[in-house]
Amino acid sequence: MDCIFCRIVRKEINSNIIYEDDTVLAFEDIAPQAPVHILVIPKKHYSTLLDMDQKDKELIGHIFMVIKNIVKQKNVQQSGFRVVMNCNSQGGQTVFHIHFHILAGRQMHWPPG
Repeated sequence: MDCIFCRIVRKEINSNIIYEDDTVLAFEDIAPQAPVHILVIPKKHYSTLLDMDQKDKELIGHIFMVIKNIVKQKNVQQSGFRVVMNCNSQGGQTVFHIHFHILAGRQMHWPPG
């Protein structure tokens, strides 16, 4: 795949990496919507959540444990944070490689969109 996030995974595009292991990469968003705005992605390309299936449930669980650890690392676990995943165009997805946004450091509002 040649999407921008796959290129970040392959280190063809520089990013401020917060976390990396064999299956997951986390990096700061280049257009932050909050003082803390980190993207967490699987290294394997999935265009949308709908491309995942039962065999990927371990990966999703791992991603959420990575999110939990990043939130603690950024010390926003007590003040609060939001985790967002957009799916397809009307859901707000603009990069078609699944990714989770961690947003923190300011008051979040509801409804979000």
